[in-house]
This record gives sequence, C-alpha cells and structure tokens, in this order.
Amino acid sequence: MNKNRLDNRGLTLIEIMVVMVILGILATLIIPRVMGRPEQARRVQARVQIESIETALKLYKLDNGYYPTTEQGLQALVEAPTVGQLPRAWREGGYLEKGKAPKDPWGNEYVYLSPGVYDDFDLSAYGPDGEPGGEGEDEDVNNWELE
Repeated sequence: MNKNRLDNRGLTLIEIMVVMVILGILATLIIPRVMGRPEQARRVQARVQIESIETALKLYKLDNGYYPTTEQGLQALVEAPTVGQLPRAWREGGYLEKGKAPKDPWGNEYVYLSPGVYDDFDLSAYGPDGEPGGEGEDEDVNNWELE
C-alpha cells in the first residue's frame, strides 16, 4: 500500500521550479542568437523558395517541353498561360503547392528570366533594397549561385 502512494505523488514545487529555472537559462542563451539574425533567416528562406520554384519550373518543362517565357513569368506555374507559346500539357492545379507565386522574404516579386543569362532560366531575389546588385545585407540571392 505504501508503494502505491509513492507512485502517485507527482512533482513537487521544488522540482517544477528547477525545471523553470533551467528553461529560463536556456531561453536567455538561445533566443538572442536566433533573434539577432533575422536577415540571415530571410536569406535562407529565399534560397529554399528559389529551390522550390526551380523544381516547379523543371516539372513544367517536363510536361510541356520548355520553360515558361519571361513574359509568362512565374504565374505560368499557377495558371495556364494565355500569351506566348501555350503549354500543351499544363498540369491541372498548377505546379506550386499553395496555388500562387510566392513573394520573396522581403515582400518583392522574384525576378524570372527565360531564357536566362546564366542558364536556361535565371531566378533572383533582389534582397531588402529591391534593386539588382548590392553588397552585404542588400546582396541578391540568385539561383545560379546556389549550390
């Protein structure tokens, strides 16, 4: 009977306080490191989105034999183009999961060129300044520079 009472006793106030102190210490060490790098997080998000868009563009080419033109833009991944060379086997529902062309992490449209200067197509996020080029925090994120 004594054994059952020990199994049901739960956590003491001191044990809960120790856990809270440990969590507080961890939070004070980790949060400043994460919160101090929002620009780096945006750059990583831009790289991930560019890779996702590249995959959708490759699927579009697989279905239709060519990439959307610059004029058709990334919108061709969301709805069947009505200008330029019309796709012969456009996928019902589109090529992007959310049904819309994403904006870059800074709220700007991705810049898409097809044919591209560096490859079959070029895809860029111009960074926080929204202008081509730039250095440091204003540096562009380009698909041809991704590894």
